[in-house]
Amino acid sequence: MKNTYMKKLVVACVATFAFIGLQNSTVEAITESPVVKGDNLLKLGQPYALTIDDIKQVNNRHNEGIYIDEIVQIPDKSKVLGIQSSELEIETPVKELAKPAVSISNQEKDLFARLVEAEAKGESYEGKVAVATVVLNRVDSPHFPDTITAVINQVVGKSYAFSPVQNGEIRKPASNESKRAVEEALTRTDRLNDSIYFYNPEIATDDWIRTREVVKTIGDHVFAK
Repeated sequence: MKNTYMKKLVVACVATFAFIGLQNSTVEAITESPVVKGDNLLKLGQPYALTIDDIKQVNNRHNEGIYIDEIVQIPDKSKVLGIQSSELEIETPVKELAKPAVSISNQEKDLFARLVEAEAKGESYEGKVAVATVVLNRVDSPHFPDTITAVINQVVGKSYAFSPVQNGEIRKPASNESKRAVEEALTRTDRLNDSIYFYNPEIATDDWIRTREVVKTIGDHVFAK
């Protein structure tokens, strides 16, 4: 009878301390409970919403056996969850792809990537993104057609605006890098200061293009407004 009274008293104290501990995270979250006749791990854990495995883990036990007057540590549930979560395999978060600011069909996207491949083959990834950005800037400009396909197929004078369309290079398949460059350009995070021209100063024969305001040089290409 005396042991039963003591057990009730200890449980009441533990419950009080557990409540206080929830209000103040600086309080130690481990409670010691003496075992009395009729106790088992399941019974000891019930007031704290703990499983047998929770108590076994904190007390470093491999079985459920306990004996009278033994002191069993009762952990705070949040501590148990912290231990369990630390044992889980930590997965590397996958970088979320930026949502395209411009939506186009797969067919138009393929044409776009083939132009980038033909115009910037041998250039860096940054250079490919820049070429794609010029095309998109032209779509936004009132001085050029208002779709990607129309910009790519634009005729200026007696020839196409982009030489790969003129010489047929655009019919060759695009590399994966050119496809990725198009996807990045479509997010419109960097408009390259609204550049609408690019050229290779080593081979350009048009003197007019050299009069345009230069924005940036990437690899062999100069980008201008």
